[in-house]
Amino acid sequence: MIKIIIADDHQIVVDGLQSILNQLSDFKVITTVSNGRELLKSLEIVEPDIILLDIDMPVLNGIETLKEIRKRYPLIKTIILTMHEEKSLVKKMTDMGAHGFLFKNSDKDELIKALESVVKNIPYYSASLRNDLISNVLFDETISSLDNKKALLTDREIEIIKLIVEGLSNKDIAEKLFISPRTVDTHRTNLMKKLDVNNVAGLVRYAIQHGFIQ
Repeated sequence: MIKIIIADDHQIVVDGLQSILNQLSDFKVITTVSNGRELLKSLEIVEPDIILLDIDMPVLNGIETLKEIRKRYPLIKTIILTMHEEKSLVKKMTDMGAHGFLFKNSDKDELIKALESVVKNIPYYSASLRNDLISNVLFDETISSLDNKKALLTDREIEIIKLIVEGLSNKDIAEKLFISPRTVDTHRTNLMKKLDVNNVAGLVRYAIQHGFIQ
């Protein structure tokens, strides 16, 4: 059971999300709050797996709230709820540690897909943002630069990056490829060095840009 907190000051949005999630056996909304301060107080009492976090909340907005969440509760995953398509804002919150971005006009299927991806530690971006990832608008990288990096990867590393973005753990990858978890960890470290990224989100961006995942 994946435990979720909804943080949004628009009751109609909260009601809509709850209505969808209450129909699903794998997810449970454990509480809802209307601002960042309420959310931080709630986190002193309950521990969710995922927070659906609105950006434009009163008292303490989503940006400031995310800073505190990442500082105090680094294991909790956050999906940003937004109507904004400002690329600088998306980049900023990704750099701050947001695990996903979901537009408030997304449908039920996309909500579920976002939650399932983030649970597997795979960052999720709404469709239009994924298009920007592919065209490098969000992260200011060039295709030629990435292609040069791709040339540095071995066949095994490409195989492993595909499995990483599918959400497999080092142990799962090791069993699938008949190698040791330590070897997988070495490959992961080498991948991050070669691609000049610091986390799984960076590997996912690379995988999207090169068609490894859809």
